[in-house]
Amino acid sequence: MFQYDQTTFYDLAEDALRMARQLGATDCAVDLSESAGLSVNVRMRRLETVEQTRDKSLGVTVYVGQRKGQASTGDFAKLAIEQTVRAAFDIARYTGADEAAGLPDQHMLAIEGDIRDLDLFHPWSLSVDRAKKLAQRCEEAALEVDPAIQNSDGASVSTSSGHFLSRNSRGFSGGYAHSRHSLGVAPIAKDKTKADSSMQRDAWYVSRRNAEDLASPESVGAYAAKRTLARLGARAIPTQRVPVLFEAPLACGLLGNFAQAISGGALYRQASFLVNSLGTQVFPQHITIEDDPTRLCEFGSSCFDDEGVRTQRRLLVKRGIIEGYLLSSYSARKLGMVSTGNAGGSHAMRLLSSKTRTAHSLDAMIRKLHRGLLLTDVLGNDINYVTGDYSRGASGYWVERGQIQFPVEEITIAGNLREMFAGIVAVGADELQRGTKRSGSVLIESMQLGGQ
Repeated sequence: MFQYDQTTFYDLAEDALRMARQLGATDCAVDLSESAGLSVNVRMRRLETVEQTRDKSLGVTVYVGQRKGQASTGDFAKLAIEQTVRAAFDIARYTGADEAAGLPDQHMLAIEGDIRDLDLFHPWSLSVDRAKKLAQRCEEAALEVDPAIQNSDGASVSTSSGHFLSRNSRGFSGGYAHSRHSLGVAPIAKDKTKADSSMQRDAWYVSRRNAEDLASPESVGAYAAKRTLARLGARAIPTQRVPVLFEAPLACGLLGNFAQAISGGALYRQASFLVNSLGTQVFPQHITIEDDPTRLCEFGSSCFDDEGVRTQRRLLVKRGIIEGYLLSSYSARKLGMVSTGNAGGSHAMRLLSSKTRTAHSLDAMIRKLHRGLLLTDVLGNDINYVTGDYSRGASGYWVERGQIQFPVEEITIAGNLREMFAGIVAVGADELQRGTKRSGSVLIESMQLGGQ
């Protein structure tokens, strides 16, 4: 599958490190990677696109004292590597010194005993023909649910696998292989019984490290179709302030908003409403947020971060109180702190509530909402992380007496992230993974809806 192996990567990295030392670098880090992938899209049962990718890269970071230079190449020939190292060295020589620049302290780097197999690599031997048939099965299942499903934005199947190696002049060396596979479809529906009925679109997808863990194409297609059909007849509602239930995929987005607000880069630039928030109550007491890079076969799991700093399970929020930030070596130094092993961002975040019970399905959460908006889609990204102000186009379903009444569109939701976090009433047991985030549906006590 791969043109290079880890031994070859190790030798190439050693060559780059040696070249940097010979030029006079005080420190150096080298990252090598290789990946291959296939993506097949069909639309209305016909093959539309086939994309096959194969990439490789070597990146070099050189330090001359506290001056930093970076360069990269896709050519692994000795001359190309030498030119890349020299380019990084020349940049470092002429850039300004930065007292926070430098590799992580050696005692923080992952060593051999820290690195274990997290079951992240499950290659999928997928031909173009088989991928096309899987995508067609997925779309066909959606089209067969109801005559109102008249069109499709297409179905896709993709697989990618890669491996990498990171080495630096302070003795760190680590890398592993990884995979990602996904399947999705976006049906379009129109109610033929109503002349003025607009078309509606929704989508669903699944993504896993191991293709055997993917849901069947038929179940993905059928669920996507049901979501699309449920949006027929959507209308706007009056402007008002009501509780809002974020469906699980959007709740994962809220976790992403929190991760951005506690990232080192935002904090040292004073570009976050959560500056100086360590030890403060930001969420209700029933809320815990963990960042756990040790979970097997998960997106985001890793024994070390992008700089080679060892990782571990951490509670970012405990009983509603912020316990930790997401810091790289650089941002930690800027803040007068130490790296948390989060160069590259969060790993595998999860939102938990001590109030959540097994019976708290999405239906149960809708009953708890009682009257308000079930939010299933957002548009735009009007979020001011300095103030926490949050405003986005939205659609979903209006709920009365714990029952969905009708679909809603052409509205906006607005609030402030600090108030939204503090106003989390409940977290559902309908936990879902989106990217590196996990959460069930989240009920927020009150938000402003902008409508008619």
